[in-house]
Amino acid sequence: QVRLVESGGGLVQAGGSLRLSCAVHGITTNINSMGWYRQAPGKQRELVASITSGGSTNYVDSVKGRFTISRDNAKITVHLQMNSLNPEDTAVYYCNILMSGKNYWGQGTQVTVSS
Repeated sequence: QVRLVESGGGLVQAGGSLRLSCAVHGITTNINSMGWYRQAPGKQRELVASITSGGSTNYVDSVKGRFTISRDNAKITVHLQMNSLNPEDTAVYYCNILMSGKNYWGQGTQVTVSS
């Protein structure tokens, strides 16, 4: 059984920073990519950032230059450093891994940015 445990969400003022972390527990072999998605009220879930096993990263345009994704392969964790947050970043953020062709999700952590 695979379990993703997220932490680090919360309330922050515009311009502030938060760091999300996701620890992966259970059988973890052949993790192809790790990433973060978000879903704002009334909107579809969108990919925010991802990182492959080789370290290649991908970001949605709206967060480029502000967010940084990183992973620790030894600890099987993925982080999302979010700087210069704005109210449009308010959403539930979900950790995701693609492992052996299957997607696994965390329970989600709320990020709220006040203006």
